[in-house]
Order: sequence, then C-alpha cells, then structure tokens
Amino acid sequence: MKNDIRNELAVCGFEAVKALVKCNPQKITRFYYTRDRMMDFKDLFKSLAERKVPYNNISEGELEKLSGTVHHQGVVAMIRQPEIPHLNTDITDSWLHNKESAILLDRVGNANNLGAIVRSAAFFGFKNIVIPLDEAQSSVTTSSYRVAQGGMEFVNVYSIRSIEKLLIAMQGKMLRFGTDVRGKTPVEKIPELCNEKKKPALIVLGNEEHGISGIVRKNCDELVTIPFALDLDEKKSQLIESLNVAQAAAIVLYETRKLAVHL
Repeated sequence: MKNDIRNELAVCGFEAVKALVKCNPQKITRFYYTRDRMMDFKDLFKSLAERKVPYNNISEGELEKLSGTVHHQGVVAMIRQPEIPHLNTDITDSWLHNKESAILLDRVGNANNLGAIVRSAAFFGFKNIVIPLDEAQSSVTTSSYRVAQGGMEFVNVYSIRSIEKLLIAMQGKMLRFGTDVRGKTPVEKIPELCNEKKKPALIVLGNEEHGISGIVRKNCDELVTIPFALDLDEKKSQLIESLNVAQAAAIVLYETRKLAVHL
C-alpha cells in the first residue's frame, strides 16, 4: 500500500521484511510490529534508534491499515516509494560484458504474478527484470513485495518506454526468447542455443490473458513453449491451454539457469 503523502510504500510479510532488514535496512523509514514479532527484530531496533527512525509495537488492526492487507504477518516496514530506474545502454552493455541474462515482462498486470516472478528470478539467480511503463503492467507494490518473499532485495527492476525498441536494440546481442503456447522451440533448448551463440538470453513473459504481443513475436529469435500433457485417450488434445505466467516463469528460469555455467 502506498502512502502518497509521505511518498512511502509498505513492505509486509515476515520473509519480505526479514530480507529487507538483512540487505537494505537503510531503506526503512518507519517500522511497526506486533508483540509476537518483537524478538524476531530486536537486533534492528538499536540501529533504528541511532538513525532516529520510529519503531512501535501496534495492533494487528493497525498493521492492516498501514499495509492495506490482512496478510502482513505481524510486521510492516515503511520505505521510500521505489524509483524504478530507466534502462539505458550503460546497463545493457554491462549485461553483455558480464554475460547476464534478463527477463522482460510484456504487460504482466497482476502484482502477485510480478512478485512470484521476482521470487523465482532471485531463486534461480536472475537479477535483471525489465517492465514497460504501461498502465497494463504492474509495478512494485506492497503485494508484489510480499509475494516475492524477500526476492526484491536480490533483483534489479528497470523500466522501458518501448518493448519493441528494446528487442530491436538487443538483436544480435542477446538471444530473444518469447514464451508462447504456440511456439515450436522446447524450453529446454534455451541453454543449448545460448551456448552455441555465446550470448545471454532475453526472456519475454507475456500478459496473463493474451500472452506476448504481436510485436514481441515479430522481434524474437525463438518462440519457446513448455511441453504439455496430451489427452491419453485422444493422443492429441491439450488438457489445459496454458500455465499461469508466474508458473511458466519458474519453469523457464529453471531451464535457462543452466546456461550460466557455460557462457
């Protein structure tokens, strides 16, 4: 939940706040907790006091008001509203130099899905995520922070104005993979293709309802798909049309992680 007057964002959920405290405690501007959580964060209180950052034991109802959710798990840390840096050539050049892959979201609108993708990215060691400046794209919110389970502290989120321009700019520099149920390339081929070309991957994950856009399809090197089950009687029909984008992301990133060993 945003506090527009203070330009703050509520970070809640035990794992999300624990990671924030461990990795970036300097971001915290206010800290609130229930009595049950006091001992979990007692080591933090001294540093907050030294910085004159307020911290208080409050009720669960007050935590719900602060965070805008009942899923606060007894702790809320307020931070400055994150400013998502705009992706520039210095950043993409560093990706290429360090052989770092990246994830590009094509208007993934659900904050929980964004958080789950961030969690998978952090788990599998992918630290670059790009989101378009588009009303259809979820940005960093209280919900995405909580669902990411601490993953926000281990990834870099960048913004772009044009998905098409980024894909064109990365042509020949990164291998551009669009995830598409109609794709012809099995997802497990990603590491092999990247290793052959000695290039990192740019993985595009599509909108929950429509998948990747026509512009993305046009500007990808490969359209990858996750193999699905067949109807055992008919031997031909797909039982479920597609996976949730966050589930698909976990599978794609699991397969893609293998290329980091070889590049």
